[in-house]
Amino acid sequence: MHYKWKTGMWAWVIHRVTGLALTFYLCLHIWVVSTLSSEATFNTTMKFLTSPMFKLAEIGLLACIIYHSFNGIRILIVDFGKGAYYHEKLFWGLTTVGVLLWLAGSYPLIMHAVGH
Repeated sequence: MHYKWKTGMWAWVIHRVTGLALTFYLCLHIWVVSTLSSEATFNTTMKFLTSPMFKLAEIGLLACIIYHSFNGIRILIVDFGKGAYYHEKLFWGLTTVGVLLWLAGSYPLIMHAVGH
């Protein structure tokens, strides 16, 4: 069987990938917080978490959060309304809003990462 890689299939795949990324982040976050037992560990961890490379990774986290939440809203509309008739327009509309929100949210993170 051959699947047609159209909008619905891409939305499904990206939703699963972002869900896995958010689950990984949550587990990592809990682990990092649970290992902060001494002042030296705390200072070392904070030095890493405030590095420009980590700040840039937060931009990716923001993208995952926005996509996953907006696509979840799209799924609710499609499943509980008449959204199946216009699921592709919903996908592109919410993705556009999500990209604009991501750009607005990424700007302060980028400025903070480069030290402005």
